[in-house]
Amino acid sequence: MPNIKQIAKAAGVSVSTVSRVLNQHPYVSEAKRRAVEDAIEHLKYARNMNAVHLIKGRTQTVAVILPHINHPYFMRLMEGIAGEALKYNYQLMLCQTAYNHDEELKVLDMLKNKQIDGVIISSRSASLDQIEPYSAYGPILLCEDVKDRLLSSVYFDHYLSFQSAITFLWEKGHRNIGFAVNRLNNSSGRKRLSAYYDTLKALGGSGRAEWVLDGCRDMKDSAAIFPWLHSLDERPTALLITGDEVAAGFLLTAPEHGFRVPEDIAIIGFDNQPISELLGITTIDIQLNDIGARAFAIIYKQITNRAEGPSVERFQFKLIERGTA
Repeated sequence: MPNIKQIAKAAGVSVSTVSRVLNQHPYVSEAKRRAVEDAIEHLKYARNMNAVHLIKGRTQTVAVILPHINHPYFMRLMEGIAGEALKYNYQLMLCQTAYNHDEELKVLDMLKNKQIDGVIISSRSASLDQIEPYSAYGPILLCEDVKDRLLSSVYFDHYLSFQSAITFLWEKGHRNIGFAVNRLNNSSGRKRLSAYYDTLKALGGSGRAEWVLDGCRDMKDSAAIFPWLHSLDERPTALLITGDEVAAGFLLTAPEHGFRVPEDIAIIGFDNQPISELLGITTIDIQLNDIGARAFAIIYKQITNRAEGPSVERFQFKLIERGTA
């Protein structure tokens, strides 16, 4: 395999000029750049990227831990992360873990072994106590509030967003309010459940365990909501559905199951996905794309400036009133 000395000789330039071209240095004349590129093509030169990474001390790769690649919530978050990574010429390693604790720790071990430069955790099953020690090996950012940990975070407030939605429904006259959620057994699910009970109690009402449905992840899961509603002795008159895709599935099939929206049951979705605007679904805009973009910008800054400490940023949310509540 040819080396850069041979490329320099074939191009009629210095070794330092070849190095500048390979590293995309801006101060190289166009003629010399073309000569080097022609020599590289003619000699079929391929860089040893492992050697480059050893020299630079970076792999130009950030891992993103996410439980499901095909979930609308995580897809929207990834749009923001990927767009920002492209600006900095960084690669992303998508690590789908299905909330498997051991798979999450495998990715963190890659950070420890210098196979990646940083980790963005969109959602997790591993505890913060397990994650935090890995910050000694490189920057880690979570898309949730991590309080006073040695970890960065970019997030919206799950508790306050739920509180806002419940208060909105209460002011609309609803007293029997339920919700359907993807996963109760994680940090965001627990915060939403607390907000559900706390807010209704503060308003003079009460939440009920039978009005909470777990396991609604995507549009097809909306079908499970109808038999659940029909099984209740007393039904809620309004539902928070934590995912616009699930809310859309509910709205589109509600007439088949004897429900009119919002006359028989009002619904509020979450995420402000494009489908919610198309179908006129009242929802909570949680700025997922912006959260993703900011997450990568922060972790890139920490990779390139090792002295940079943990960063915590909270994004605002907004209730968007449309026609379903």
